[in-house]
Amino acid sequence: MDTSKVWYVTGASRGLGLTLVKMLLDKGYRVAATSRDARALTRAVGLIDSHRFLPLAVDLNNPDCIDESIRQTLTAFGGINVVVNNAGYGMAGTVEETAEQDIINIFKINVLATINVIKGVLPVMRSQGSGYIINIGSVAGFAGAPGWSIYAATKSAVAAFSEVLAADVQEFNIKVTVVEPSGFRTDFLTSDSLVYTESKIDGYKAVKETQERYLAANGKQPGDPGRASAILIALAENNNPPLHLYLGRDAYNRASGKLKTLTAELEQWKETTISGDF
Repeated sequence: MDTSKVWYVTGASRGLGLTLVKMLLDKGYRVAATSRDARALTRAVGLIDSHRFLPLAVDLNNPDCIDESIRQTLTAFGGINVVVNNAGYGMAGTVEETAEQDIINIFKINVLATINVIKGVLPVMRSQGSGYIINIGSVAGFAGAPGWSIYAATKSAVAAFSEVLAADVQEFNIKVTVVEPSGFRTDFLTSDSLVYTESKIDGYKAVKETQERYLAANGKQPGDPGRASAILIALAENNNPPLHLYLGRDAYNRASGKLKTLTAELEQWKETTISGDF
C-alpha cells in the first residue's frame, strides 16, 4: 500500500466521502478534502494535522474556487495522485412537477462540478505521468427506478463522460473508474442530500410506490460505507482497475438484469437496426 499518495476528495463532510477520508487518514495517506464549510469538515473528521489533512472550503459551482483548491493542495502536498468526485445529491419526483431551476442545480453539482474538478487536475496528472480518477456515479445511471429520472440522467452523464475520458487520457497513464453503487447506509435519503417533490397529480402509481419504498428504506440500506471506502482504496492500489464498478448486491442485480433486457431487445430489432444503412 503506497501511503505516499495524495488524495483529493469532494463532498467529504458526510456520507461516503467522510467515511473514506477518515479511513484514508487512519491508514496514513495525505488527504485534501472539500466541503462548503471547512470548519464543519474538520469537526466531522476529528483531526487537525496540517501535514496529512487539508480541509478546503470549496464552492463546486465556481470553477475558480475549484482551481484554487487544487493549487492549495499542490502547495501543501506537492501533487495529486487520486481524485474522488463524490459530491452530489439525489432528486426524486415526476418530470412535470420538478422545477427547471432544481434540474439545472443538480446538473451543476452532479455533472458540471465533476467535469470542472477533472479539468483542473488533469494538467497535474499529465505532468506527473500518472493519476487515478474515481467518479461516483450510481446504478440509477444505467438501471434507474420510477421517479428518479432527473437524478438518473445526471449519473448516466457521469458514466458516459467517464468512459470517454478514460480513452482520452489513457496515453498519459491516467486511469478512470466510475463507481456505480446501489443503496448505501448514508444520509442520501435525508433532506440534506435529497430534493424530493411529492407528486400531487393523479396517477403516477409506479413513481409514488417506488418513492414510498425508497424513502422508507432510509437507515436500512444494505450497503456498508466502510466496506465501500476500503474498496475504493484497494482500487487505487490496483494496476488495472475496472472502468465500471457496480457496488452492492442490488447494483449487480439491476445492472445484470438491464444487460439481459438490452441484449434481447437489440437482437429482436436487429434487422430494423441494420436496415438503416445504405
